[in-house]
Amino acid sequence: MEVKGKRIGFGLTGSHCTYDAVFPQIQKLVEKGANVLPIVTSTVKTTTTRFGEGEEWVKRIEEATGNQVIDSIVDAEPLGPKIPLDCMVIAPMTGNSMSKLANALTDSPVLMAAKATMRNHRPVVLAISTNDALGLNGVNLMKLMAAKNIFFVPFGQDAPHQKPNSMVANMDRLVETVEHALEHRQLQPVIIEHKK
Repeated sequence: MEVKGKRIGFGLTGSHCTYDAVFPQIQKLVEKGANVLPIVTSTVKTTTTRFGEGEEWVKRIEEATGNQVIDSIVDAEPLGPKIPLDCMVIAPMTGNSMSKLANALTDSPVLMAAKATMRNHRPVVLAISTNDALGLNGVNLMKLMAAKNIFFVPFGQDAPHQKPNSMVANMDRLVETVEHALEHRQLQPVIIEHKK
């Protein structure tokens, strides 16, 4: 299903090294005619790393989408009952946020938007980026893979010899995954050989 005319929530969590791969996907959704509502965690908004300043990323996202970021739980909650999304994307999805979502913890605007979307039986698309997918967080990954209305951008080990537990989504497949998820289908294969 095309994303044109769809309201897509786009949540970013704190995997700062992944933003350069994620940002072009936001632009692609906008270019295809989606109304993209950016949602960020406080980590995204306030942290400065070698990958850039949080405030600068927020500014870029707002300019690309034409929408102001949602940066509080209170502002994210209406995405369920009052202004529902057609699809919620979380990219990148850190291991920390993945473990919270899998265990029903809602302590950030991004997780509130995901919960609100799941409540409406609409698709939530996750693009993981975690050093612990094949470690202690593996159980949370599997819980989410078995959950209704949750779909994954295909992912694989990004550095199996240096970081054997790490898995990262192929962000270039994000838009395609959203198109499938809007039809409640998982893009296959889910587990791929990840190429940098």
